[in-house]
Amino acid sequence: MKENLNDLHTFMVVAQERSFTRAAAKLRISQSAISQTLRNLEDRLGIKLLSRTTRSVAPTEAGEYLLNLLQPAIQEIEHGINQISALKNDPAGTLRISADEYGIQSVLWPAVEKVIQQFPKISVEIISDYGLVDIVEGRFDAGLRRGGLVSKDMIALQVSEPIQMLTVATKEYLARYGHPKQPKDLVEHQCINLRLPTHGKLYRWQFTKQGKTQTVTVNAKVVFTTLSPVLQAARSGVGIAYLPIDMVQPYIESGELEETLKDWRHSYEPYHLYYPHRREQAPLLNILIDALKENFSKPYDDRKIN
Repeated sequence: MKENLNDLHTFMVVAQERSFTRAAAKLRISQSAISQTLRNLEDRLGIKLLSRTTRSVAPTEAGEYLLNLLQPAIQEIEHGINQISALKNDPAGTLRISADEYGIQSVLWPAVEKVIQQFPKISVEIISDYGLVDIVEGRFDAGLRRGGLVSKDMIALQVSEPIQMLTVATKEYLARYGHPKQPKDLVEHQCINLRLPTHGKLYRWQFTKQGKTQTVTVNAKVVFTTLSPVLQAARSGVGIAYLPIDMVQPYIESGELEETLKDWRHSYEPYHLYYPHRREQAPLLNILIDALKENFSKPYDDRKIN
């Protein structure tokens, strides 16, 4: 039996909204038309899909089962239709990407800027989030995270070099409080730290020398949830910060910041763009992938990082 996709979509919206009124507004059709569509669908299937009262509507057990089947299927259809528009001579459509703040700044934006300049009808929505987002559930086309954080059931494409971390402070701070000689000395210093949203704990700083890695839990004078204010606080002389090299290199070169613990630099896994296997041939996504690959292939100093 072939079902009408429009009828199934109408059922899905009503089941999601739990309201004929809200569903009618979303679908831009009358409540009476929705009621007739659903009665016809239930008659054809021979089973009740929705429990209706004067105040609410909710899926039955059969309705919940059907809803769980429909939601990912219809989302994939909508995603595919959006992607098909990229096959035109003048590609159009919207890409939704989840990434953390630093990944957006250093890896994603230089590629996105190139895409939207070359293809004016392509729009990009970037959600900044340090949490580990389910990109399928969140209806994202792809995500950008460090390699070790990417789910194993995703296609993952490396799009950056390993991320080298530096420990920095102003010269005035270091003149007043002294340079730490070893990572463990940081517990005696005022540090500026990051709280991770994935588990709510403070970031533990890692240091590597001669192949051996140490992890230090620093005493935080100030705590933020994103990196930009960490850099700002370090430049204000609040204390020592632990930041990616390309965020602090201009301020080291200008003399505003100074690196400490130079022999203990640690590198994290490179960033990867990741997405489900069924989106491997998505045309819009492939346009972004090409831009990321082109940027990654350039010498590091030639990449456009704002």
